Amino acid sequence: MRRALIRKGRRWLYVIHRWVGIATCLLFAMWFVSGVVMMYVAFPQLTDRERLAALPQIAWNQVRVAPDRAMAIAGVAHYPRDLRLVMLDDKPIYRLSDWDGTRKTISAVDGHLIDGITPEQSLAIASHHPSARHPQLISTITRNQWSVTAHYDSLRPLFLVSLGDEDGTELYVSARTGELALDTTRRERIWNWLGSIPHWIYPTVLRQDGAAWRQVVLWVSGVCLVVAVSGFWIGILRLRFRQRYGRGAVTPYRGWMAWHHIAGLIGGIFVLTWMFSGWLSLNPGEYFAARNPTRDMAVRYAGHDMPQIAATRPSMPAPGAVEARFVWLGGRPLMVLTDRDGREITADPASGVATTLSDDEIFAAAGHLLPNAAITTHLRLSQFDAYWYPHHSERLLPVLRVAFDDAAESWYYIDPRTGDVLGRTDHSRRTYRWLFNALHSLDFPLLLRHRPAWDIVAILLSLIGMIVSTSGIVIGWRRLRRRSFSANTGS
Repeated sequence: MRRALIRKGRRWLYVIHRWVGIATCLLFAMWFVSGVVMMYVAFPQLTDRERLAALPQIAWNQVRVAPDRAMAIAGVAHYPRDLRLVMLDDKPIYRLSDWDGTRKTISAVDGHLIDGITPEQSLAIASHHPSARHPQLISTITRNQWSVTAHYDSLRPLFLVSLGDEDGTELYVSARTGELALDTTRRERIWNWLGSIPHWIYPTVLRQDGAAWRQVVLWVSGVCLVVAVSGFWIGILRLRFRQRYGRGAVTPYRGWMAWHHIAGLIGGIFVLTWMFSGWLSLNPGEYFAARNPTRDMAVRYAGHDMPQIAATRPSMPAPGAVEARFVWLGGRPLMVLTDRDGREITADPASGVATTLSDDEIFAAAGHLLPNAAITTHLRLSQFDAYWYPHHSERLLPVLRVAFDDAAESWYYIDPRTGDVLGRTDHSRRTYRWLFNALHSLDFPLLLRHRPAWDIVAILLSLIGMIVSTSGIVIGWRRLRRRSFSANTGS
């Protein structure tokens, strides 16, 4: 009975792998090819560096409204998520984001609420972009392939502006707030059809519904994971090193079947871990914690929860700032000034006089991030660690790291220049770092320290995955043709 059950189990194992594999090998091949493309061309986004480079210098002499007054006009009753002073073309404005996602734009000249801009204003805003040559309005859109995610919902509709440069840059300007939302280049748009869009199963018609897209990707990748597991198991069962097959072969197969068998065994662990980590990236079961501080954490760190920054308008600080952010740190109001190159300094929000923050002051404020936990270690990092590194995005150094003794073993990374909490990680996020970033993106410290080695290893493993996938496609096509021929001939 036991042997019969084993034989029946093996038979179903082969059947499942054979027929489900025929349907999924095309997906595997697509993922490996698109993954290599994504190593060098990311999905379009507007980085802070790009956004700052497109902002005019603040005209301080036009600022007539104080930050406190701007928050009162916006109807804010508590410390906001974000408040900053920037230029809307040639006029200073306050941009306010609340914790519920609400965005308000208030004129810093006369305090009126701005609830929309004209197409002509969008062209004037776009003209400040460093790539602008001959800005032209293409259209007004609600959503397209590059602005499909919910991240842009509070900015819609969007003016799509061509900058007329050699790179074919297109700029997205919010028709509601006048903010720069996104920029794309011709290179990004072309290569992403071979990279992120197929890799993430990202067509607009599906991705615009985030919940539906997530379920589709979870189920598709889950089925593919079953195929990978069953294939690797079959590969081991069919391998012989002692009592070899005819002519001393370790595999019973020939031709494409042999390629599929051996390549699957060589790259099997990689394919399995790569599929598992990709499936895990969607955070099934919501096990992994969020990366950003919550509102309660931010308020405790600020030491303040009232809509107050400075009752008087900011005095003119050192020239060159294109953005002024208003924050609190440990009960102290601050203005963070940023120039077009991303350099930041802190100043008093009323006088505009530059000031500095000490590490001890930041550590003291950080001690309030978690009310029922104590700081176990706090240090200044001058080198990247295993959880703060710059492979896929820019990361600041030096940085402060604060660790707590809470049950989740939380860590916070803080900018020593401005006191900004740059990120947080706990036990679940550190687990995610190894289960996803390491297994899926090969973010192993040794490889990251020698970037050409990372590229070589990633491409070689992807080639092995392509051999497994391509051989599976050929095998499946031949099997389907044989069945079709048998059905047509009645044999």
